[in-house]
Amino acid sequence: MGALSRERIVATAVALLDADGEAGLNFRALGARLRTGPGAIYWHVANKSDLLVAATDAVLADALAADTTGHPPREAIRTLALGVFDAVDAHPWIGTQLARLASQATTLRVFERIGQQVRALGVPDAAQFDAASALLNYILGVAGQNAANARSQPPGTSRAEVIGTVAARWADLDPAEYPFARAVAEQLRAHDDRAQFLAGVDLILAGIATLRPPS
Repeated sequence: MGALSRERIVATAVALLDADGEAGLNFRALGARLRTGPGAIYWHVANKSDLLVAATDAVLADALAADTTGHPPREAIRTLALGVFDAVDAHPWIGTQLARLASQATTLRVFERIGQQVRALGVPDAAQFDAASALLNYILGVAGQNAANARSQPPGTSRAEVIGTVAARWADLDPAEYPFARAVAEQLRAHDDRAQFLAGVDLILAGIATLRPPS
């Protein structure tokens, strides 16, 4: 058993969050896992909010540290977006954390990475904030919704089974009231969440490209 440190506390918190969500993270459970008392933990983290922020930072570290040096801005944005999506998919509790005021510093780092690439795309200064915000809101929103959907699945039911049930329901809708939903029911059944997420990023990037002044 290694010495108690902030890094070890955060890693243990991530494991508890992955297993039981935010409800399963408390200093009693954390102390039991670490074989120490709450006082020793409080020496390294101020409170549960501080711990949740640190855990969110730790899980998103790889996505934010991805080396995109030399990559075209569009590819750098896609890499960052997929990194965030995959992190939230693997750790669904992050979606809720990123929407909270306490995690603004983490969200700001994602926004900064996006904004630097938006600027590198040649977007006019007046449109950069809107363009970066649209990407940030899409990335965090869809990643968070995907995580929420995963958490809401009945125990023992696969994602494919849930989608299949919804697709079958769409196919049986009233054709006069829901012609579009019926038409895309089979696409829903066959779609891949990750690929669809990236397609949305590409659609936003295509729109952003129209903001650049003609060369």
